[in-house]
Amino acid sequence: MNRIQKRYLVFPIDLAFMVASFFLAHLIRYENLSFLEDRNLFFTSLFIVISVRSLIFLFSGIYRSLWSYASIHDLVEIIKVTMLSSLVSTTALLFYNRFFQLSRMVPILDTLLLLSFLCLRSFSWRMMRDEIFRKKTFEEGNIPVVLVGAGKLGATFLGEIRRHGNLNLLPVGFIDEDTSKIGGHIQGIPILGNLDILEHVIRTNSVKQVIITMNQPNGSVVSRIMKICEELKVVYKILPNFNEILNETPKINQLREVEVQDLLGRPTVNLEIDNIKSYLKGKTILITGAGGSIGSELCRQVMYFEPENLILLDNAETALYEIDYEMRTKFPDKTKIFPVVADVKNLSRLSTVFNEHQPQVVFHSAAYKHVPLMEINPCEAVLNNINGTKNVADVSRLTGVERFVLISTDKAVNPVNIMGASKRIAELYLQHISINSRTKFITVRFGNVLGSNGSVIPRFREQIKKGGPVTVTHPDVIRYFMTIPEASQLVLQAGSMGEHGEIFILDMGEPVRITNLAEEMIRLSGYTPYKDIQIEFTGLRPGEKLFEELMLGQEGIKKTHHPKIRIAAPLESYNLLLFQNKLNTMFSMAKANKDQEIYRLFQDLVPEYVIHTDYMQTTTDTKKESNQNLS
Repeated sequence: MNRIQKRYLVFPIDLAFMVASFFLAHLIRYENLSFLEDRNLFFTSLFIVISVRSLIFLFSGIYRSLWSYASIHDLVEIIKVTMLSSLVSTTALLFYNRFFQLSRMVPILDTLLLLSFLCLRSFSWRMMRDEIFRKKTFEEGNIPVVLVGAGKLGATFLGEIRRHGNLNLLPVGFIDEDTSKIGGHIQGIPILGNLDILEHVIRTNSVKQVIITMNQPNGSVVSRIMKICEELKVVYKILPNFNEILNETPKINQLREVEVQDLLGRPTVNLEIDNIKSYLKGKTILITGAGGSIGSELCRQVMYFEPENLILLDNAETALYEIDYEMRTKFPDKTKIFPVVADVKNLSRLSTVFNEHQPQVVFHSAAYKHVPLMEINPCEAVLNNINGTKNVADVSRLTGVERFVLISTDKAVNPVNIMGASKRIAELYLQHISINSRTKFITVRFGNVLGSNGSVIPRFREQIKKGGPVTVTHPDVIRYFMTIPEASQLVLQAGSMGEHGEIFILDMGEPVRITNLAEEMIRLSGYTPYKDIQIEFTGLRPGEKLFEELMLGQEGIKKTHHPKIRIAAPLESYNLLLFQNKLNTMFSMAKANKDQEIYRLFQDLVPEYVIHTDYMQTTTDTKKESNQNLS
């Protein structure tokens, strides 16, 4: 017999319950054995009821459930099958003798009694198993654990722990910040209190492991748990939230180490799927910088909305090859994918690509983004970030692109560096040309993304791997952070909302102190900050601020219908012809490698741009040093 066939061995027990409930229903109704005076009628009726019930029970599928894991779902199925069998058997009796000499109360009593027997049968084994589990908590060799988070995720994960008894994980209690839950029990496990007593619970119960089972935990809470566990030398793990595991039951093997993303505590993005689908599904989408961190994630997110064609444009062939291969592997036969090696600075090449593929939506994420590098290479920042954006935008407008979305940065606000100033000019250009254009030009501005190429997280990780030191520019420097998927999803959302030149600002949450981030990453790697791994402060680099801003003071701000997206009120329009003339002058200076003129032109085009003379001197010195090293 296979396992399913073995489960049908319980049917004889149910058969006995059917007989017992039918007999007891008569006994309760008549209060004596008078119903047996006409034995032929009683046993014929019993045969009809048992036959009908047996057929329905055998073909219903209720014997596929496992007793050990009986749940509310199983209870509902038992009720449905029992009620159906009662209805059909009662109908059969009605056809048999129109209830002659039969009480109409008997079927009701019979149904209630049978339900009681079946529930007792189904849940008795689970109750016995749970009781055995509770007794095992006092046995030696088991690992006492505390679950932090007494919600749905914690409750379902507790059930998983019990299903895997061979792991010897024994929950001693829950910890939860919701005071209304304290004192209650989940499947017999007490909710002991909030985080204030976590250390006491660990010490008094000899806890060896703490498991975070909170859905979307706050980053500060995760950090606090980490510190307590590290001080007491207790292992800590975290369970992905329901959105990460697609609302499936959390499994034991989904437990993972706490990662730096967990310290942000970023809530899940609620996307307006229909609005996004309306401008992406069945369309031809072009993404510049497709091989970059944001560009590649945009490719992944866009593919879920089933565009007809996806054009991947990048001038880095290796990165382009990787994202092209990934898209073809993950999404075979869904969308036609066209990898295009091209440079946004090459207007002729862009024109050819747009004329050939006729994109309807463009996401422009191609840009130079490293602040210190652009500070000593301002001409390249101008040609790539400004002229490149102008080229893509101009071709989009001429070829009838429906929507153009520019990926911008918080460094464009009151910029003190060339990279930020170049992105600000790109924003201004879109606002200028959007006034008389059928193409909807949209700008999305956000801060740093965790784990992007060349960002602080990979650099810290590499420094920790080498044994330190971890270098931070300044003890008080702070930055806004969000995850790459979150940023990309909100870009798609904002793309569905824009009309003419708006600048959308993504909710970046609370700013993160970089020193704290470095300390937490050292702890996550199993070391103690300033003891095992040192943190050194190297000083602000050219073009860096202590903190970033997300909007200009004069921009104002308005809420949108999406809670995580705000909009900057557009600035007054400038003379487009004058603005373009200044841009052309800047492009000429950039092609001639005239750095000092570039700095002054930036101040003319972006009045709020602040440049320090020591930055220009640093740039000159750095170039001299680089040339000496090369020679």
